[in-house]
Amino acid sequence: MMCFFLLVFSFLAKAQDFIPLYPEGKIPNSKGLKRKDSIVNERIYRVATPGMYAFFSSKQENKGAAVIICPGGGYERLAYVISGIQLAKWFNILGISAFVLNYRLPNDVDLVHREQAPLQDAQRAIKYIRNNAVNWGIRPDKIGIQGSSAGGHLACLAGTAASDLVKIGDPLDSVSYRPNFMILVSPVVDMDKYAHKGSRKNLLGEQPSPQMINRYSPQLHVNKDTPICFIADAFNDNAVDPHNSLLFFQALLENQIQSCLHVFPQGGHAIALRNNPGSTELWTTLCEKWMVEMSIIPLSVNK
Repeated sequence: MMCFFLLVFSFLAKAQDFIPLYPEGKIPNSKGLKRKDSIVNERIYRVATPGMYAFFSSKQENKGAAVIICPGGGYERLAYVISGIQLAKWFNILGISAFVLNYRLPNDVDLVHREQAPLQDAQRAIKYIRNNAVNWGIRPDKIGIQGSSAGGHLACLAGTAASDLVKIGDPLDSVSYRPNFMILVSPVVDMDKYAHKGSRKNLLGEQPSPQMINRYSPQLHVNKDTPICFIADAFNDNAVDPHNSLLFFQALLENQIQSCLHVFPQGGHAIALRNNPGSTELWTTLCEKWMVEMSIIPLSVNK
């Protein structure tokens, strides 16, 4: 039994290599306060060192794509297991390298501009992976971003951002910050009429201005350069109004961004990797087929 435990522990330690996003002392938008990560019940409540846990696909199964996973948690915490590690292992099964993002949360007292930090970390992660893509067996034009709930909002922001917020004076400044595709599950999108109030409050504060609401409602910033997108949602989601997904898909459609939207009858705000009710269980199969159809991954690996 002890040998089995050591074997599993060794595998997880290797699979979950932690990669800090910034050199020491170079974290942007920081006051430089000394803090520690805060983790309770498989939820991260404070991120002192923004980074990502790397789950590399095996060389035999590698299909040359990568996905950055933005865990959900209402911008108050990161549900890094259910909307992070579990999904990373699924992507690995498909031959896709996955990176679970430990992004800073807006309530961190160290931040100068609370609303910018999550997007800065997402953009830096994209740059970091693209800069190392060749060494990791990843194609630089096959780097996507996935997010569930508030993590979906961060993924939308990364896919629609008009400017680079994370130039720190190192070689990554010249690397593209744009993802090549997006995968959204029950995403928060709108910061106005259909906003998830907790996510909006945590990201933008108690009384955000109309300008801030507009800036952080990514459906308003979709354009011809926005990457393709897969969206899965549930009709009976009472936590995050499914209109969020509909608004984003409508914007994609109007800008002729080839994307798809699946709204299942059941699932609530708990669509996960497995144990979903009814037809909602098909979302992972549909997502895989979409990635093949969009030439993100090949149907099979050439041996």
